[in-house]
Order: sequence, then structure tokens, then C-alpha cells
Amino acid sequence: MTAKPRALVDMYGRKIDEIFSSDDLARLHDTVTVLWAKDAPMPEDEAAQVLQDADILICSQWRYGELRDRFPRLRAIIDVGGGLPRGLDYEEAFRRGIHVLTAAPGFGRQVAEMALGLALAACREIAIGDQAMRQGREAYMHGGNETTFMLFDKPIGIIGYGGIASALHPLLIPFGGSISAYDPWLGDGYLRSRGVTPKPLDQLLEESKFIFVLAAPSSDNNALLDRGRLEMIAPDAVLLLISRAHVVDFEALTDLLAEGRFRAGIDVFPEEPLPADHRIRALQSAVLSAHRAGSVREGMWDLGRLVVDDVELLARSLPPRRLQPAARELVTLLTNA
Repeated sequence: MTAKPRALVDMYGRKIDEIFSSDDLARLHDTVTVLWAKDAPMPEDEAAQVLQDADILICSQWRYGELRDRFPRLRAIIDVGGGLPRGLDYEEAFRRGIHVLTAAPGFGRQVAEMALGLALAACREIAIGDQAMRQGREAYMHGGNETTFMLFDKPIGIIGYGGIASALHPLLIPFGGSISAYDPWLGDGYLRSRGVTPKPLDQLLEESKFIFVLAAPSSDNNALLDRGRLEMIAPDAVLLLISRAHVVDFEALTDLLAEGRFRAGIDVFPEEPLPADHRIRALQSAVLSAHRAGSVREGMWDLGRLVVDDVELLARSLPPRRLQPAARELVTLLTNA
């Protein structure tokens, strides 16, 4: 009988039941010999010793030192932290044929759902209306809708067409508006094949009524939406900042929101926690969320399900299909790798 592969589960900062449902954890144990799998991080010297004989590492960051000339059996590194592991020698991993994978696609459904919720909250002024009711100053029916508008039939733009956009796109289709996308890492033909119209960034900003910022942070897109580009956004449009705040000049965004130039739904901030005295907290033109789009319990189990699906394939010496692999051409550009 062939011995099961050995998998070190050392998810620093993540808890086992946060990532794996009971069913998926049972599947993992059925598929591989699970090592450690505790909520506390494994001591680094012990982890390094275990990795000498491990086939798979499931982690939330790389904290195991040099890869070269070590861990000879390692075939896959799976990160459940939301991105690719930092500090890893990717060239060595590629040279040895080690799969480096991120469970980031598992965030797709929950983050997409929140992105849609923030869009509706902004255009229909849901939070403003709730606050007015609680303070006894509500306006009923037409009086409460003088500055609201609908998502239906509005042009929609998506910046960064990755896993979250793929999950969000089907939620937007029933609203009937045109959907365009800008993603410099994807070709126009690919974007058209996904049912979106490729557009240059400036054109997308000028023409879209709802703009979803979903791009992964990279060395090329720091403050991609600078003041000049933010000023291109149409009056009364809605900017949804769902990916890292790295992509936006946040102070310029705050200035324009304070001027009432457009609206925003924001789930990520350049500094978290957001300073208590940050002026964006006082702006009714922004719906604010404390980085909550991707931390729903059953949503987090999506990550574990994808991980176990691919571990099952790896255990059979088949290539992984569910997780996002590190691409040699892109990994050096990503700020979290």
C-alpha cells in the first residue's frame, strides 16, 4: 500500500476551523498525513525539521528560511493568507517544479457579495437613511429619494479582472448595464471571452457610473488612481474600493468625496485600523466598511474547500486546478510576494 503524502499545516495567523469546515478537514485527513494542524504557529526549528520529509506545506506566510538545498520532498506550497507568500525564493521553487499556490480565489464569493452591497448602499443611500431614521429626521417616499439613483441599466467598470471580478460579474448581469474592464495583465480577447468590453483606464473612469476597484497591489499600480484620474470620474458616480488601498491616492479620494464630486463604498484603507480622526469618517458621500468583505465564516470555508480539492489532485500526482498558481512572469510585480 502506497503511503499517503505528508502535509504540514502551519497556518500562522489563521485558525483551523476558520479555514476548514469539519467535512473538509476530514477529507484532508483522508487524503494526506496531516502534521501539526494547530492554531498556534509551529516553532520554526521544528517546522524546518518536519519540512525535510513533507510533500505539501499549507501556510499563511513563508517563514522557513532558505529553500535552496532544503526540503527535498516538497512539491507544493499553499498559502491561505490571501496572497502569495512573501520572502519565498520563487526562482528556486520554479526550478524545482514546486507548485506555489494561493487560496485567494476562495475569497471571491464573499468579497463580491460585499462589493455589490456597498454599491447598492451608496446609490440608494441605505446607511444615510438608516441613520436618519434612528435620529428621528427621516424623509418618507419621494422626499427620502431626492438624491438616490439605481444600479439598474448603469454602465459598470471593473479595474482588475481576477478572481473577485469573476465572482462579481454574474451578480451584476441581472442589473442590465454594460460591463467594461481594464486589466493590463490580460488580453482584450480574453476579456471579451468573459463577456466584458475591454477599455483603456481613462475611458473606463469617464464613462462608468459604478467603478469596482479589484486590482491586486503591484509595483506598477501604486496610486494608479491618482488625483488626475479620480477627477475623471463622472459626478454622482460610485467608486467601490474593494482591493488594497494601495491602488488609490487615498488623500485625493478623500478630498474629492468631501467636495461631493462622486460617491464611494470603501472596505480597505491605507492604514488599518483607520485613524479615529480621519476626515473620511465624517463624509456621508462614503459608505465605510472595516475590511469586512472577506471574513465571513462560511465564506472562509471556501478557501479550505479549494485547498483540499487541490491536495486531492496533488496526492494523485496530478496538477492542481482550483487554486491560483504563482506565475513566473507576474510574481515579481506583486507587492505581497
